[in-house]
Amino acid sequence: MTIVDAGDEQVHVVETGRPDAAPPLLLTSGLGSAWFDWQPSVELLNAGHRVIAFDRPGLGLSPAGKAPPSLRREIRLLADLARWAGPPVVLLAHSMAGFHVEALARVHPELVAGMVLVDPSYERRLACPSFRIAAAATGATRAAGHLLNVTRAARLLGPLGRRIVMRFTSRRDEPVDGEVVRSVYGRGTVLGTVLAEELAYREMAADLEALRGRLPFPPIPLVVLTALGDASDPEDAQKWVEDHARLAAMSPRGEHVILPDTLHMVQLDRPDAVADAVARVLQEAA
Repeated sequence: MTIVDAGDEQVHVVETGRPDAAPPLLLTSGLGSAWFDWQPSVELLNAGHRVIAFDRPGLGLSPAGKAPPSLRREIRLLADLARWAGPPVVLLAHSMAGFHVEALARVHPELVAGMVLVDPSYERRLACPSFRIAAAATGATRAAGHLLNVTRAARLLGPLGRRIVMRFTSRRDEPVDGEVVRSVYGRGTVLGTVLAEELAYREMAADLEALRGRLPFPPIPLVVLTALGDASDPEDAQKWVEDHARLAAMSPRGEHVILPDTLHMVQLDRPDAVADAVARVLQEAA
């Protein structure tokens, strides 16, 4: 296990593949996810790339965060990890982590060579809140995690919650041994952090919206993957496609790929689509 100091935090990092390959691929997961959710994609990418997956503070095997989740914290964290890896990097982000990597590219374009957004979150017309719930609730979410630990309730509730979520977001089995999953989601720290990220979600989305008005997105190669397998309402599906088309249009070198039958955990169910997207980004960046 490797722990790296980044953004005034400590994070668990898993580095695989070819150590001499450039640019490095830096992988960041969606809300509450762990490094192993990228495993099927990593297995396809390892042969030709240096692949770095990490857990945000409090998630996976990372120690509890010092600061609450926020867009500012995630920018600092990603910037330091990119510098540690050797910039510029290609960023792969799933779901809510799309907020973080887009913000990094706007604030530190010199650190980013390209980007793959894997069924990314998208929100619009959100005003920056005057009261920061996530920061105010830091004590409560940490206390909840501690309570779940000491009562051992986390050992039951965490893995159960993981199974329920995966039932609706993926069609495959867990990518790692069940004991690894239980060791991660049985941690009260992880469950408290998941709650903290939920509270911070809309705040980060609003902060990103404000950032879009101040700083341009760099003209880097960009691929946006859209999963529609869990969109039962045609209107919702069309809105999701339109939202992701807007993300792809951030860059003149953007590309939008629709995966009609794939669920939200694209990096688990369609690692081939992720690997193809990386190949297109690198070809465009060359």
